Amino acid sequence: MTTLVNPLDERAEASGVPAPRLERLEGSTLALLDISKPGGSHFLDRMAELLVSRYGVARIVRETKPTYTKPAPPALVGKLGFVDGVIEALAD
Repeated sequence: MTTLVNPLDERAEASGVPAPRLERLEGSTLALLDISKPGGSHFLDRMAELLVSRYGVARIVRETKPTYTKPAPPALVGKLGFVDGVIEALAD
């Protein structure tokens, strides 16, 4: 008997509604989430500068996931409940 295995993910996509998008960044509070990969903090440092200087973001909140291999812990997600949006950094 031969078993063929498809290397593609064949799970059905969950249907849902995308998160709402911000109409404008000016005056907003954004979280920059570092997923703990090398170089991510450097990228987010520059991103924070540009968001404030070019787009008028009022407040930047920085958080870091304990590891990039797992989703953010519920406690960390809860800490970001007050922000208008989250930018997650991935680097290497």
